[in-house]
Amino acid sequence: MSRLKRVLILLTTMVVAICLALGGGFLWLYSDAKVSTVGSTDFNNELKVPPLAKSVVKRDGTRVFDLTMRAGKKEFRAGQKTSTWGFNGDYLGPTLRAARGEKVQAKIKNSLGEESTVHWHGMHLPAEMDGGPHQMVAPGATWTPHWTVNQPAATLWYHPHPHGKTEKHVQRGLAGMFLLDDEKSGRLALPKKYGVDDLPVIVQDVKFDGAEFDHGHKLMSDTGFLGNRTMVNGTLDPYKEVGDELVRLRLLNASTARIYDFGFSDARDFALIGTDGGLLEKATRMDRIRMSPGERAEIVVRMKPGERTTLRSFPNDSYADSWSTRFAGGDDSFDVLQLRAKKTLRDSPELPAALGELEVPDGSDSVRGRFFGLLTSGINGKKMEMGRIDETVTRGTAETWTVRNEHSTPHNFHIHDVQFRVLEVDGKEPPAELRGAKDTVFVPGNTTVKLAMRFDGPADPDTPYMYHCHLLFHEDLGMMGQFVVVEKGRKAGKVHAPHAHTGP
Repeated sequence: MSRLKRVLILLTTMVVAICLALGGGFLWLYSDAKVSTVGSTDFNNELKVPPLAKSVVKRDGTRVFDLTMRAGKKEFRAGQKTSTWGFNGDYLGPTLRAARGEKVQAKIKNSLGEESTVHWHGMHLPAEMDGGPHQMVAPGATWTPHWTVNQPAATLWYHPHPHGKTEKHVQRGLAGMFLLDDEKSGRLALPKKYGVDDLPVIVQDVKFDGAEFDHGHKLMSDTGFLGNRTMVNGTLDPYKEVGDELVRLRLLNASTARIYDFGFSDARDFALIGTDGGLLEKATRMDRIRMSPGERAEIVVRMKPGERTTLRSFPNDSYADSWSTRFAGGDDSFDVLQLRAKKTLRDSPELPAALGELEVPDGSDSVRGRFFGLLTSGINGKKMEMGRIDETVTRGTAETWTVRNEHSTPHNFHIHDVQFRVLEVDGKEPPAELRGAKDTVFVPGNTTVKLAMRFDGPADPDTPYMYHCHLLFHEDLGMMGQFVVVEKGRKAGKVHAPHAHTGP
């Protein structure tokens, strides 16, 4: 009996030790998952502003851009060269700019060692020019998409879209802004001197392992890569000296999984003037704006002579539960960009009372509805298949799509080619930051959004557009579907087998 008792005591001791070890390990993981750079950022690097891309205009009026995807090395930190990819440089790409009504052409050359592609995120254009996973560019080849710009002034962007590899290609540095102008916005008294009072702010989270990027995913996190620091336009610890009373920040969340809740360190408010698809009808005052990967927002902040303020990402409570909040980054906070006002500032006119007109439907003329259930394992229970057309829409019609996040993991939803209006969030009127034209929307856990859109581009029954979660790890896992646009009464065709462009 005494021997049995000793065995039981030993087993009990072992079980308790294992439980304590597991509990201690979990507590360590839980504590280690929270990240903050607030108060520890030196802001000792001047913000780099991507140059405006050079272009030539052909006799027929077509504006032509040249972009080369290439590998390189960049010193993000003095004396440490990091392996990178970029467009026309070592990291990120130039800012493309075109006007409504212009014909544009992009000559995309791939100088990488593997195939990739370039998707024009937010652009309304033919499916075969969209740059999705069906328009791959082989190493050494050139792809030359062309289209006519037919949408309002907006802040768009471009990035790779290879099926199963998008996260890594974007993380390595393949991304850039694409700004659209139009006559109406050109007449408005808004900050518009690029790089002076109108600043691109491309926000990414990163992590380093020595000199190289560490793209590993954290244990317990199912959202994808979450870095431990941020950079703007490829600049770590950035500051920008400004000389105008009003400064326009074109915010782009170019991170692959992180959701930001932007505001300023001194709690000042700002004016939201534009969302993904262009200007709002009127400016909206606010002090926080939440942005998931792929979303854009144009804000205007007022500066006083000699002062400093910091663009900060705050913790937010929009996650479904405490587990997701901690392990998906909801508890994290970052000092992102410091603005330093000169001692003397140029006067800026007050913002116009009216800005733009929303060219997105309000749901009243929708001819049908569709439902999309979001799970990390797929959309509507299906993983992405390149040869399968999931939805067929009729050209010239409007629809209402209901998108439901069916579990607690955060997701968002991006639709190629169209801009949509958010009609409802869980049956209620959407917040101010979701009342403009959108192409990407955050869908927190166990949340439902309703979206209205119109499909007025050219019909192509054989070439699909994508809809997908823009947390790129989820997209790569297959959380994506395909739709084609057809003429009334016609059916979807057959998707051609994917092949990379191999021409010169």
